[in-house]
Amino acid sequence: MTEIISLDELAQQVPSGIRIGIGGVHLTRLPIALIDKVLNLGRKDFTYISWGGGLPLELFLEADALKKLVFCFSSLDILGLAPRFRAALETNRVEVEEWTALAMIQGLHAAFFNLPEVPFQVPVGSDLMNTGNFWKKTVSPFTGEPIALARRLDVDTVLFHAQRADRQGNIEIQGARGLDLSLLGASKKNLFTVEEIAEVGELGSAPKSYVLPRTFVSAIAHVPGGAYPTSCLPYYTTDYRRLVDYVRTEEQRKKSAVAAATAAPHVAPTESSPRFVFSAPRKQFLSAAAQVPLKALTPARLEHFGLKIETAAPYTIDELLAATLAHEYDNASICSVGSVSPLAMVSYLLAKRTHAPGLILISLNGGFIDVESHPMSLTLAEPLDWQTAKAFWGGDDTYHWYYQTGRITHEVITTAQVDLQGRTNNAWIESKGKRLRLPGQGGMADVTNLHKNFTLYLTRHSPERFVESVQFCTASRGILGDNERRQAGLQPGTVRLISNLGIFELDHAARKFRLVSIHPGVALEEIRQQTGGEFLVADPLPITPAPTADELHLIRHEIDPFGIRQLEFVPSKSRLETIERILDAEQALVEDVFPNAR
Repeated sequence: MTEIISLDELAQQVPSGIRIGIGGVHLTRLPIALIDKVLNLGRKDFTYISWGGGLPLELFLEADALKKLVFCFSSLDILGLAPRFRAALETNRVEVEEWTALAMIQGLHAAFFNLPEVPFQVPVGSDLMNTGNFWKKTVSPFTGEPIALARRLDVDTVLFHAQRADRQGNIEIQGARGLDLSLLGASKKNLFTVEEIAEVGELGSAPKSYVLPRTFVSAIAHVPGGAYPTSCLPYYTTDYRRLVDYVRTEEQRKKSAVAAATAAPHVAPTESSPRFVFSAPRKQFLSAAAQVPLKALTPARLEHFGLKIETAAPYTIDELLAATLAHEYDNASICSVGSVSPLAMVSYLLAKRTHAPGLILISLNGGFIDVESHPMSLTLAEPLDWQTAKAFWGGDDTYHWYYQTGRITHEVITTAQVDLQGRTNNAWIESKGKRLRLPGQGGMADVTNLHKNFTLYLTRHSPERFVESVQFCTASRGILGDNERRQAGLQPGTVRLISNLGIFELDHAARKFRLVSIHPGVALEEIRQQTGGEFLVADPLPITPAPTADELHLIRHEIDPFGIRQLEFVPSKSRLETIERILDAEQALVEDVFPNAR
C-alpha cells in the first residue's frame, strides 16, 4: 500500500542533486504547491527534465536550484516569453540539453523499457540534430534506411499533481496527460499531490479518466488546490489573472535589478519563491468557471460580453489571416493545435463552422482528441475542450498514433524567423551583438516532416523575420518531394507561409518560396522591401480573397468574441493589458452564468 503523507513529508523525499521531472502540461496540473515546498527546503543542483519548462522552470531558476536543463521548449504560454529561462541560457548559467519532443519521448521510453536506446524518425532538416548528443544516426539492419536512436533518459524523481487517489495509493488522472506516463515509467520515484482522496473502488468512475496502479506511485499527499494557479479540472481552471500578476512582478524585478546594477547577471535574486495563495474568492470563481457548460455561451451572452464590432465594419488583418488560414483545411483535415497559437485556433474553429464540419481538432498538445467547435476563451478554453473531447490522451500517445503515422494534415504555427528556403528559427537570434534566446522548437523539428502540410504564418512580415537564411534552423521540411515522402510512409503535401502581406508556397525544385497570392491593398514592391531576400513570383499573381460577411460575423460574434486572436498582433508592452481586458469580459460572463461566482 502506497503511503499517504503530508505535503511537508512529501517534499522531504526530494534530495538535492537529483534528476527531477515535472508532470502536467503547459498550465494544466502543474505540481506548484509541491515545487514550492521543495524549493523552500533549499534543495539545489537539480537536473531538470521536462518537455516544457514554463512556470515550474521559472520557479526553479528563481531559486537558483538548477545545474542542468533538459528540455524542448519554454515559455509562459499566452503571457509571453519566460524571462528567467532566457536570462539563464543567455548568460550560460545552467548546462543545457535541448531535445526534440519525439526524441525525448523515446529516450524516456528507453528508460521505461530498460533499453539503452529507442529508435525514431530522423528530424531531417533541423540544425538541432547537429548540436545535440541525445541521439545517434544509424541505419535499419532490416531495410538499410536511416533511422535515429534516442539515448536512454533516466529520471530519479518526478513531481505530479492529479485529481484523485484512493486509500491504497492508486491514482486517477483526468484530462490531458502531457508526457506524464512516459516520465513516470522512466522515473525511480513518483511523488503525487492530489485534489481528493477516494475510497477503494471509486477511481475510474469519472468520464475518460485514467487509473494508474499504485505499483508506480511512491508517495501521495492530499493537497486540494495543489496545482494553483494552473488548472486541475474539473475542480478549477487556470487563474490567468494571478499569472498576469506574476509576470508583472517579474518584469518589475528585472527593471529594478537593471537599475541597481549591483550584482552579476548570474547571481540569483535573494527574494524567496513567490507564494500562490489560493484565496476563497478566487477558488469560488475558478471552480464556477470550470463548470460553465457550452450551451450557456449563447449568441446573446457572447454578444453582450464580447467586443462590440459590427459585422459591417471593414475587416482587420487578423481577420483576413484567420479566414485565409481556414481555407487551407477541408472536411478530411486532422489539425493539431500547437503551442501559443490563438490565430491558428480561430482558423480551425472557423473552418469547422463553415466548409469543414468534419475537421478533427486535437488540442492541448495532443491531450484532447476531436474537440467540438466552441467560442475562444482564456479562462474557459480548457473546460470547453474538456467537455467536448472524444478522448483524453497524452502527448506521447498522440505522437505515436497520429504524428509518426503521418495522419496529421496541419499544425499551423508561427515562428520567430523563417527564411526563403522554408527553414524556421525559434532557438536564438543575433541582434546588436547579443545572442537572444527564443522559446525553442518544442516538437517542430519532428512534426515539420511528419505532418502532411507544413503551414506557417507571420503576423509581422519584415526583413528581420522573413530572411534570406536563418542563423539556426530549428525545423524545416527535409523530406520534401512527393515520392520521397511516400517512400517514408508520409503524405505528400505543401509548405506554405501566410503572412500579413501575402501567401507563399515552397517550390520543390527550386527549394525557394514563391509568392502565390497578394493581399488586397498590398503592392508587390512593399513585399519585396519587407522581405530579406529575393523570392519567386507567380504569374499571374492573384489577390487573396477578403473574408466574407458570414466569416466576419462568425469570427467577431461566435468564434472569438473576446478578440483573443489580437494577442498575436499587439505590441509586447500591451499584451498584459489586452489579456486583462479579455479576463474582465470573461469574468463578467461567468458571473452572469453563475451569480454565486462573484
